[in-house]
Amino acid sequence: MTIKKSAKSSWSGAIKTGKGSISTQSGALQQQPFGFNTRFEDKPGSNPEELVAAAHSACFSMALSLELGEAGFTADNIDTEAVVSLDEVDDGFAVTHIALEVNAKIDDISDEQFQVLCEKTKNTCPISKLMNAEISLTANLQTSF
Repeated sequence: MTIKKSAKSSWSGAIKTGKGSISTQSGALQQQPFGFNTRFEDKPGSNPEELVAAAHSACFSMALSLELGEAGFTADNIDTEAVVSLDEVDDGFAVTHIALEVNAKIDDISDEQFQVLCEKTKNTCPISKLMNAEISLTANLQTSF
């Protein structure tokens, strides 16, 4: 079974003064603006690294839910943040690191079980498999009081 999802981008102009837009097949993004200033100067708008981070955090949360279910657990909540690092390297720029941080509330699971399932998920999540960058993970299990 192959599932295909798509996104389109359009760009016009020079690298520093040009402008682009991103649209997704689902319509979640419709001509979302991006440009040099949104990527390198923290101006409002999106950028490729932010979109990769969104994809990775969503994929990890879903994949962890699957791993938990297969181990007999159901999460009350899984919150995942992905931070993508874009660094200048010898031949330009490269995504060099992705830091995942997951905070989850799951009844009746030990921290040891949680850590094992998070590590497995880090390595088996489809977006993790796509990346050619170092991926680190911090996993925090919230306990009930």
